[in-house]
Amino acid sequence: MIRTNARIDQDRLWYSLIEMAKVGPGIAGGNNRQALTDEDAAGRGLFKTWCDKAGLDMGVDDMGSMFARREGTDPDVLPVYIGSHLDTQPTGGKFDGVLGVLGGLEVVRTMNDLGIQTRHPIVVTNWTNEEGCRFAPAMVASGVFAGTVDKDWAYAREDAKGKRFGDELERIGWKGKEKAGARKMKAYFELHIEQGPILEDEGIDIGVVTHGQGLKWLQVTLTGKEAHSGGTPMHKRRNAALGMARVIELVQDVAMDYQPDAVGNVGHIDVHPNSRSTVPGRTVLTIDIRSPEKDVLDAMDQRIRDGIALIAEALDIAHEVEQVGHFDPVAFDSACVGMVRNAAEGLGYSHRDIVSGAGHDACWINRVAPTAMIFCPCVDGLSHHEAEEIDPQWAAAGCDVLLHAVLEAAVVIA
Repeated sequence: MIRTNARIDQDRLWYSLIEMAKVGPGIAGGNNRQALTDEDAAGRGLFKTWCDKAGLDMGVDDMGSMFARREGTDPDVLPVYIGSHLDTQPTGGKFDGVLGVLGGLEVVRTMNDLGIQTRHPIVVTNWTNEEGCRFAPAMVASGVFAGTVDKDWAYAREDAKGKRFGDELERIGWKGKEKAGARKMKAYFELHIEQGPILEDEGIDIGVVTHGQGLKWLQVTLTGKEAHSGGTPMHKRRNAALGMARVIELVQDVAMDYQPDAVGNVGHIDVHPNSRSTVPGRTVLTIDIRSPEKDVLDAMDQRIRDGIALIAEALDIAHEVEQVGHFDPVAFDSACVGMVRNAAEGLGYSHRDIVSGAGHDACWINRVAPTAMIFCPCVDGLSHHEAEEIDPQWAAAGCDVLLHAVLEAAVVIA
């Protein structure tokens, strides 16, 4: 039967991934296709062209998220959604997010090839600004869709040059008229590279994602006093950079106290005035903490806030802590997770349950629709890096599982 033996076209999927990677190329083999840039607009245009050729109807909401629909035999039932994102980090890889969008497109292309009809419509989605590197926080469009992020607040987010999210969305021509969140879903599936080393290390084909880590982003501003680095005695300095260094060490210590699952990082830093001969008067840094347990995440948050206050007092500097991103740990829908597991087993792929260490649009959509994720391995677990790499067979296996999970959810008619 078709439903047992159906496989996606591995070569076509890989071709699509590599063609998309030509849009917004990085400087070292990856991509720089940040949200709401001209490169993002070009990637969206290419995706729409492919969707048009596959016979899909494109809808766009007022957050710029794209929804490409393949009709089912019953237009009155809720669609099954597939998706991820096309935007990248400034030095991002070719597969993070993109695999989920183009894998979804490959699913419907395969259904077209094989003449498979489903009762439920299928919609392939590109969510706007998943990465959050240009406009914080991450997953902002899916957050608005799920009702956890205010749309006007999202529109007002500014990048490092002071450009507003809402203005840039209009500028690139991808602000739709449809209200974000108006759509209803039967289920949502997201295929993604693991962004960690577990599957490759264990030689496993498929990660069946059962949970997602909770996350908090804390933007910390430390304010001291600029002074001449040669003429100011050490004991007279109010050095914001020294405070920053101690906060980074604090984050490391706190995360290590909650092993094996908690993580902490400081990946965004600004130092002012950033002059060789000036003691920094202000630093801004963003702390990223994650845990699959809400109590642990909250405890880490409080310890870091308390520690920052002590550091600031000891150095006679002011401090502000603003939470700029947050979602609680996620348990994905057991029925959808079961469909993923059934698909992997039926296709003969090795698989294991896994917890996502990264945030994904699925984490927000899980609040409004039954949701599951599928992971495939990535080389050395490397992601958010231009050297990010996967094997074409890994991508195909993940997409095969996606196909069969979607077919089960969408109810095959013929």
